[in-house]
Parts: sequence; structure tokens; C-alpha cells
Amino acid sequence: MVAVMRAPRTYTRMDTVEVYCHGGALLLHRILDLLIGQGARLADPGEFTKWAYLNGRIDLTQAEAVMDLIRAKTEAGQRAALSQLEGALHRRIVHLRGEAVRFLAEIEAGIDFAEEDIRFLSPDQIQTQIQALIHQTDSLLKTAASGKALREGIATAIIGPPNVGKSSLLNALLMQNRAIVTPIPGTTRDVIEEYLSLEGIPLRIMDTAGLRDTEDVVEREGIFRTRQAIQQADLVILILDATQTLNPEDVRLVEETADNRRLIALNKIDLLSKSSRAKTQEELVKKFPGEVVFISVLTGEGLEELKAVAIKQIRSGIVTSGDREAMINSRHKSLLLQAKNCFQNALSTDNQTASAELIAVDIRAAIDRLGEITGDCTTEDLLATIFKEFCIGK
Repeated sequence: MVAVMRAPRTYTRMDTVEVYCHGGALLLHRILDLLIGQGARLADPGEFTKWAYLNGRIDLTQAEAVMDLIRAKTEAGQRAALSQLEGALHRRIVHLRGEAVRFLAEIEAGIDFAEEDIRFLSPDQIQTQIQALIHQTDSLLKTAASGKALREGIATAIIGPPNVGKSSLLNALLMQNRAIVTPIPGTTRDVIEEYLSLEGIPLRIMDTAGLRDTEDVVEREGIFRTRQAIQQADLVILILDATQTLNPEDVRLVEETADNRRLIALNKIDLLSKSSRAKTQEELVKKFPGEVVFISVLTGEGLEELKAVAIKQIRSGIVTSGDREAMINSRHKSLLLQAKNCFQNALSTDNQTASAELIAVDIRAAIDRLGEITGDCTTEDLLATIFKEFCIGK
């Protein structure tokens, strides 16, 4: 079946022809060969979305949202991408840029009519307006962590000494045998990564090598990678053996991860008798600062509580719910930081009672940076960088 769609009522605002056929790679390739033989060519990565942007169907933030939608790993990520595709971020950037443009117009009006002895804005009004622009910029910058988390996943490192149950916990959370589990210490020699969705939030879970002193060259490399994973992690799950007394290595791990967003999981509580469990738990809780969860990876006891505590930790400082409809990516963050710097320069200039022309220069530069976010001010190099990440076509 062939569908012909006429401009401008298409995704790209160009004449479009779509060909529908039965499944099967061979049939698909034969149709493509026929079309290419008649002068067509394969689309470049992101080309359809690029034409939609160039022809004014969408702005640059919406074009990037198409890629976010394709790559979304959870419903929360999908909702955020759809919200951005519908223009949530576009509206906030346009509003902020519009406020800056109106402010610049008042500054320049005061410059143009300086000889008329007309004061359009007092120094206090200038400071107030610049501070308001900085506040709006900061509000958007606060969504960067949430945006990164929903796009890339919460980096979650499972760490602890050997044979404490790290790989077993990974398998239990994924509900599949992803990591090899043996009684032999040092089985895990590399970082194993998998994605898990908890309440719509993607977790990039990293099972790591057990931390201990060793002369084994391969295991030492695995331990080195474990320490790298700890540094990169948004959340650390430190597993210790609830049936063993704390040794110096356990204490060191607790101290090393004290500055991380962390929860401590005390495993193997199924090996504790009912009479000793309550006493042991009470004693261990007193020794550890922060969140402590008692689990048995073997029986599944405590795993739901562990998930609930992990989500609580994530929501408290990584993923916020307030501005989830307009979360920025790393490109937006860089440009917003540049715009904020321009606003702060303008504020500093005003404090030094310098000329209005210098304030206008900084505000104009901030407006340009905001325009780069939506694509109102852009270059071919920027477009090439953005759209090369797309799948073929799209």
C-alpha cells in the first residue's frame, strides 16, 4: 500500500510518500532497491526530524525529545520525553528568553533617550529584574540531575566484601541469573551492568568485584574498577554479612562510602535464629549511620523494603517530581550556565554603576545562549552534532 501525504500537513512539512509492505527483510530490501534505482536515497540519521525542525514544525528541544522518546527505558522516561515533545521545555525557555528580550528593550530605550533625561529603569529595578532572570535560570538548571537520571538511568553500585551476596542480589532484583554465583571468593572480576525499572525510574545497576586485599592481578583490576564505579555512582548499596562480626575491612567500606548517597544492606538474616535476630539487628543498626535494611537474598526477605528505601533515596536528591515535565539535557545545561553567567556579569556591572551599554551586552549574550537551546540561534555544526545521534531516518 502506498500513502501520499501533501505538504504542509506532514511531519516534515514536505510532500511525503510512505510504502507499507508485508514483513520480511528480503521483500523490504527489494522495495528499497527499486526506490533507490528510481533516484531515491537512504535518509541520513535523524533527517526527517531535522527537516521538521528546519521547516518550523518543531523546535530543537522537541527534536531532541524524539531521540529521548526512542531511547526511553521506563514509563517515567517516556512521559518526560513526550512532555518535552509537546513543548514543555520549549515554553519555559521561550518565556525566559522573552523576559530577557523585554528587559533588554527597556535598557536600550534608556540608552537611546539618554539625552532626553528620561529614566526608564532605576538601578534597583535593574537589579530586581536581573535577579528574577537568574532565579528562572536556576529553576531550569535544577532539573538537570532528574533529566540525566531518566535518560541514562540512576548509576547504582552494589559493593561489599567477597562472598557477601552482591551477585545474588543483582540476580534477585533482575529475577534472572545474570551474574555467576559461586562460593569461591573473587568470582566477580569485572563490573556487570544491567537496567532495572523501579516505580518508572531506570536504575543502571552495577555488580562489582568484592573489595579486599589480593595479589591476583585480574582481581586487582576488578577491584580498581569497583572503586571507579563507586565514584561514578548516584547510589551505593553496601552489602555486609549480618551473621559476621564487623572486621576492619567492613568498617573501612562504611567510612569510604559515608559521603555517597548510600544504603546498607545486611544480608543472610535467614541464617540467624529467631531469638538472636532482633538483638543482632538492634546492635547493628546502632553501628551504621543512615539507612539500614536487613535482607535475605536466598529467601527474598527484605528485598521489597530495600527497593522502597532505594526509591526514597533517589527521590530525595536525584529525581524530583516538581519539574519533571521540562527536564534539561547536558547541552541545555551548558547553555543555561552560560546564560546565567551573562546575567551575573550584568548584575556585577550594575553594582559597579557602569554604563547601561555594558549591561545590554551581557543581556544580549544571554539571549543568544537561550536561543541556541531552542534553535533560534544555531549553526550547521550544532545541528550535525545533535542529529548524528539519531537512528537512520527518524
